[in-house]
Amino acid sequence: MLVRMTTNADEPQPRPRRRTPAGAAVLREDVTQAIRAAVFEELAAVGYARMSIEGIARRAGVGKTAVYRRWRSKLHLVLDLVSAVAAQGLPAPDTGSLEGDLRLLYEVTARALRHPVASQVIPDLQAEAARNPDIAEALRKALREGQEGVASGIVAAAERRGEVRSGIDEELALDLISGPLYWRSVVIRSPGLPKGYLAALARATTEALRAL
Repeated sequence: MLVRMTTNADEPQPRPRRRTPAGAAVLREDVTQAIRAAVFEELAAVGYARMSIEGIARRAGVGKTAVYRRWRSKLHLVLDLVSAVAAQGLPAPDTGSLEGDLRLLYEVTARALRHPVASQVIPDLQAEAARNPDIAEALRKALREGQEGVASGIVAAAERRGEVRSGIDEELALDLISGPLYWRSVVIRSPGLPKGYLAALARATTEALRAL
């Protein structure tokens, strides 16, 4: 006699087990960091126009496939890198005075701009931004979220302490804070800063902000 086996539709059925991704599908963080470091080195060495995925992979010690798994092209790679740097931001000074905050900001920024990689990469990306709107927008966002974000915080703190007038023109204040050092270090690329320059710049900027 044959017995027909039936399944109760109301009974819970075992869920299929989800497969663990194969090793090739897992993006290792150490490889990602090695590729990002290689991008900075490659940009400083050959510039954006001559930079290639092959060169980046060679510097990182990985295959091209490892790069393409993470980014579709060198443009997307650089845009991601610029955004990552912007997200890290600069430390927000909190010395208790406007001049002290400006002095600390200038010291940190000057050290960053003097770095040999930054001194090569920033001007090159600026030149490329004139031809590529995506890079131009990424750089604008990076500057606004980084340098300008910190400068805005300095102005707001000074306003709360009564060191500058309430309702100060923030856009003009940010130009005064960020412009001079950027001009000297990035645009005309001065090989070094005179002794006492940063202290004098902080003092002069403080007076200018109080006059707004």
